[in-house]
Amino acid sequence: MTYSIGEFAELVGVATSTLRYYENEELLAPQRDENNIRIFTDADIGWVQFLLHLKDAGMTMAELKQYTKWRSMGEETIHDRMELLEKRQDLVKQDIENLQRNLDIISRKLAFYHDQLNGDKYEFVLYPNEEE
Repeated sequence: MTYSIGEFAELVGVATSTLRYYENEELLAPQRDENNIRIFTDADIGWVQFLLHLKDAGMTMAELKQYTKWRSMGEETIHDRMELLEKRQDLVKQDIENLQRNLDIISRKLAFYHDQLNGDKYEFVLYPNEEE
């Protein structure tokens, strides 16, 4: 199936300007019809969704461009692509650990406030398991 840029933008949940920007940055290469109008296909859906996931995972435009370039070069660049994804994976894991630590602190502070409202009085310790 084929889609106009407007249909495709709605389908993948981005603005048409984002698709044009991605095309200008050479992350996308939509087909063109006889009137030079962009035509997107079902195959483009998965690619754009993957790009959006990489972007949401914190990948920079330079990294997205490099990944796209390597992808277009074929199987000979699989190790390069894997290395880039592994680095991003490590950074995402660090982000998750940091977010989990922040969530734990907020949860403990909320528990502290609930206890205070219930008449329990004790001191809130930011990092209770660490030695001073």
